[in-house]
Amino acid sequence: MATIPQKSLFRFGVFEADEATGQLRKQGRRVQLQGQPFDILIMLLEHAGEVVSRAQIQERLWPDGTFVDFDHSLNTAVNKIRDVLGDSASSPRYIETLARRGYRFIAPVQVAGDKLGPEPASPNVQLDSELQRGVVNGPSIDSSSLLTAPHEVPQAHGTLVTILFLLLQLMYLSFYIITLARLRAVDETLAATASHPVWIVVGLIITAVAGIPIRLYLISTAAFRVPGLGQKFLRLFVIIFALDELWALAPFLLVPQIGYGLALGFTAILLYAPFAERSLILMGAGNTPRPEPSRP
Repeated sequence: MATIPQKSLFRFGVFEADEATGQLRKQGRRVQLQGQPFDILIMLLEHAGEVVSRAQIQERLWPDGTFVDFDHSLNTAVNKIRDVLGDSASSPRYIETLARRGYRFIAPVQVAGDKLGPEPASPNVQLDSELQRGVVNGPSIDSSSLLTAPHEVPQAHGTLVTILFLLLQLMYLSFYIITLARLRAVDETLAATASHPVWIVVGLIITAVAGIPIRLYLISTAAFRVPGLGQKFLRLFVIIFALDELWALAPFLLVPQIGYGLALGFTAILLYAPFAERSLILMGAGNTPRPEPSRP
C-alpha cells in the first residue's frame, strides 16, 4: 500500500476527515469528532481495507506507561465514531469489527484524489462500496438525487427489511397470477371501460408472463440470502420500475367492485412501491446477516 502523506485529507462517502485541522466534515459541514476518536478514525483511514489490530491502536494512542482502561476507552471511542458516521457494528458501512482481531475501514477512501485500499472481498461490502460511489451500472447517485441515497436510509434489522421486501414481491406475484386466472373477467371489464381492450389484455399477458419469473427470482434470492442481490436488483431496477408502474394501474381492473375512488387511492400507493423496494434493498434486504461481534 502506498505511503500515506502526513496531514492528509481523507474523503469517504459524504464525509471528509482533515488531518491538518483535526476536523470531520459531512457534506462540507463540521461534525463533532475530536481527540482520540478522531485519531482512531485517521488511523483506520490510513489503512483502509486492512485490518488494524487493537494492539496497533494501543501502541499508537496509548503508549507504554500510560495508565488507562484501554479496552473501555477504545470501545467508547469506536462507538463515538460510529455514532457520528451513522454506522452500526452489526451492519457496518464504514468500520467493520473483526472479533479478537481489530477493526477495518471497508468503504472506499480517497486521499488527495487517489483511491486507496483494495476492493472489499465480501459481496455485501462490495455492494455497499459501489453504492457509496453511486456507480452500480446506472446514473450516479448523490444526495441531491430524487432517489434515496445509500447514506440516507435508516438502520434496520436485516430480517425485518427482508420480510417486507418478500411481501412486496408476493403481492406483485399475486397480481400476475390472479389476473391471468381471471382473464375473461378482466376482458369483460375492459370492454366496458376501454376503447381498445384487446391491446390492454395483450399488454397484461406479456407483462405478467415477464413479471412472474422476475418475482420468483427475487423471492428465492432474498429468501435464501444469495450474495449479490442488491447489485442485481439495482441493475434490474429500470425494468422493475417500468413493470411496477404499469401494474400500479391494476386496481382499475376492479372498478366495478371498488369504484374509481378506491382504485385511484390504491394506484397512488402502488406508484410508490418500486421506490420502497429499492429503499429496502439499500437497507440490506436479502443480505447475509453478519454475526454479532463480541466487541463494539
